[in-house]
Amino acid sequence: MQPVAELSLCAPAKLNLFLHINRRRKDGYHELQTLFQLLDNGDRLDFSLLPTGASTKPIAIAPELPGVRLEDNLIFKAACVLQNHAEMTGKSVFPPVLINLRKQLPMGGGVGGGSSNAASTLLALNQLWELDFPINTLARIGLGLGADVPVFVQGRSAYAEGVGELLQPLDLPLTWYLVIHPGCQVSTAEVFCHKQLTRDTSKSTIAPALEGDPGKLVYGHPLARNDCQSVVCELYPEIRQAMTWLSQFSPARLTGTGACIFACFQEKDQANQVLSRMPTPYQGFVAKGVNISPAHEELGRFCKLQEQRVSSR
Repeated sequence: MQPVAELSLCAPAKLNLFLHINRRRKDGYHELQTLFQLLDNGDRLDFSLLPTGASTKPIAIAPELPGVRLEDNLIFKAACVLQNHAEMTGKSVFPPVLINLRKQLPMGGGVGGGSSNAASTLLALNQLWELDFPINTLARIGLGLGADVPVFVQGRSAYAEGVGELLQPLDLPLTWYLVIHPGCQVSTAEVFCHKQLTRDTSKSTIAPALEGDPGKLVYGHPLARNDCQSVVCELYPEIRQAMTWLSQFSPARLTGTGACIFACFQEKDQANQVLSRMPTPYQGFVAKGVNISPAHEELGRFCKLQEQRVSSR
């Protein structure tokens, strides 16, 4: 069956270059300050829009994620919530879509794989279904799916406050990162409920400091830390051991609540050399920090090509 339209988007990974937890709100969410660094590596989603009536499943996803029900898959949830929002604004035509996920990022690794998948789904279907919602609207929809979704929808490395949705885009140094998954699964709920978790880090005037030199908070600055790291290392010895190994080559840090850790390198070859020496139980990848999401760059090229096709008719 020939698709009506096809669009392939990257769903990039992210790193939290620092993560400060300021307080726990009455609704259970935590207010925080963090620096999101987008990467040029991630999952890939292929969207195929099918002729109306060609499929009994209006939203189909392949392959299935092991251990994840379709109703819990953030890709499916993003498509459904976008469709529901569109229906409330009077739109009613939604051709069936087949979404193929080429999974590369570790699940539950703290690099934003699920959130990024959801964001790329919102961006792609907004285009393919011709909904024309502005980015800010998509970001608000995405926030209901997860606190990390808005930064992927906005598509810029950024300083964040609130629960992660108040974003200030920044141009960060384009350096290389080695990201390692130690092979364990971290329970985010367990970390955020832990009695020893720091929840009272004073809010810092980080944003003005970053305006002069965003790179100075990446490493070597007293503000550059992850408040979850000590608790996670206590709960998961595998992560502590992996950090000890990686710190031989460059200061290692936890991203989000883990399980992934990362280190910064000035040259790609340096990062690859360390990757080649990585102990067998670990999984890892090398990626470059970017300021603009590759998904947004790909979407821009797709839209430009569509405009050219229309104008040539």
